[in-house]
Parts: sequence; structure tokens; C-alpha cells
Amino acid sequence: MAALAPPVAAIRVAVRRALTGLPGSGPVLVACSGGADSLALAAATAFVAPRLGRVAGLVTVDHGLQEGSAERAAAVAAWAREAGLDPVESVRVDVAGRPGGPESAAREARYQALADVAGRHRAAALLTGHTRDDQAETVLLALARGAGPRGLAGMPAHRTLDGVPLLRPLLEVSREQTRTACAVLGLSPWEDPHNADPSYARARVRTDVLPALVRALGPGVLDNLARTARLVAADNEALDALAADALDAVRDAGGGLSVPGLAGLTPAVRGRVLHAWARELGAPPAALAYRHVAALDALVTGWRGQGAAHLPGGLRVVRRADCLTALGAR
Repeated sequence: MAALAPPVAAIRVAVRRALTGLPGSGPVLVACSGGADSLALAAATAFVAPRLGRVAGLVTVDHGLQEGSAERAAAVAAWAREAGLDPVESVRVDVAGRPGGPESAAREARYQALADVAGRHRAAALLTGHTRDDQAETVLLALARGAGPRGLAGMPAHRTLDGVPLLRPLLEVSREQTRTACAVLGLSPWEDPHNADPSYARARVRTDVLPALVRALGPGVLDNLARTARLVAADNEALDALAADALDAVRDAGGGLSVPGLAGLTPAVRGRVLHAWARELGAPPAALAYRHVAALDALVTGWRGQGAAHLPGGLRVVRRADCLTALGAR
């Protein structure tokens, strides 16, 4: 018997690790665009899941942004059925009119559609094909934005999407491995032209910045960036746990926060406490930025009698005596 190609084996091992011990009896669904990463993931899941007693299906999302997108989505769905995946769904989404740029709008529409399908099938998990290279790009983009530890942690290997576990099994697998796996398996992935479109920041990082870093620092830079994300994520988890306890400790009876209690916290923990509290008040997480948390922090550490700190969603926070108090929308 011929030896299994190493990239195929690596992807199957990654999927097996992600699915082993997964609670719930529902199907696992692969989000697949037809690109090399998600196609290799879908093929590996079709092989691994039944051997773990799991039902595996596939969801492909048609954003309607390119000519022939409906036909490509239909082709992905047809391949999935031939590969033994079931259930299989192709979902058309409307990106127009959503807030943010085209990348953000498409991502929001895609994840909403994936969550809807996963919920309807009571899926045990939703799998996406993000690779080590995607993680490296995410870290560089976060660094360029000055995003801080949360951004530098990159994409988590697992999180929850509307109550469904969202897993990224391939974060330690390279993009080259997924392409090689597709070639070995006789799969023909689709090359999204947006991935090379210089009008998108991620495309510029992919085609210009990362290759330049590899030439200057060697191929290990990709692994190092991904490793940085894992290390920072572990630190974030510890700090977030401390912040959750601290938030409970500095609450006052009226629902505000004690200024002396906040002032006694280390800056790293205090910033997380204020960020978490702002979200509790109803500030949209996607719009909550560093400047908003800094304005709250100034009410504690830079108090000069200033007015309210303004948060996304029309919320206002003022300092009254030794308490931060939310006034709500104006």
C-alpha cells in the first residue's frame, strides 16, 4: 500500500484532533468556499468524521459579488455530495447595505449564514479552513492597527458562534500543505481573485508583506507569528480571568464601578474591566475601540472634572464622586 502523502496526513490528523471528544451528536459542518484550504479541510473531514462515528456535512456561501459565483457554489455542493458529505447546503447572501467595508460586510454576511445553517441542523461544530498563513496575516494586520493583545492573539482555534462551536483545525497547517493535499487528492480548488486584489489590505499582506518578511528573515517567520498568537492568547485568557473577578469586586450597589477600586488595579487588568463593563452596558463589541476604553480610564486615572466618556451605541459614562455611572443614550 502506498504511503499517505504527508500533507494529507497532517490535515487528517489536525481534523481528528479537533473532532475527538467533541460533545453533541449533531453533524459537523465544514464551511467551504472551494478554495484549497477549505477544500482540503472538507476532504479530510469526509474521511475522518465517519471513522469517529460522526456525520459530516458542508456549507458553501455565495456572496454574489463575482460573475459565476452561483455556478461555483453549486459545483462545490455537487462535489461535497459525491464525497459523501451530508447535509450539504449552498446559501446565497446579500452583502449590499451592510456596515463597514466590503471585506467586513462579506464576512458578517457569511458568518450569519453559517450560524443559521448550523443552528438549523443542530450542528455539533462548524469547521473553517483558516491556516497558519492566515493566522500570520491576521497578526501582522493587528500589529499595523495597533490592536493590542487581543488583536495579536489572532484567530482562536475554537470559539462559539451563536451557540455553535466554531473550530479552526488547520491553524498549524500551512497554505502550501493544503494546496499540495488538493493536488495529491486530485481536487481542483478555486482561486479567489480577491485574494490577490491589492485594494484589500489582507491581499497586500499576502502578496507583498509576508513574502518580503520571508526573504528577509527566513521561512520560520510564519511559524513564529502563529506561535506569537498562541502565546498571547494564553496570556489573554489568564488576564481575562483576573479581570472577571476584578469586575465583580469593583461593582457598587447602583450598578456603577468604584473609582478607588479601579484605581487599585494594574493597568492591564483595569483596561479589561472597563472593556467588559462597556460591553455589559450595551456598547457594540465590533465598534468598541481603544479610544473608548482610554476615555473611561481617564475618568479614573486622569480626572480633571471632565465631562462624559462617550461609547458606541450612544452610551455615556460620567464620574460622580467616587463612582463611574452609565447615563445611557442621549
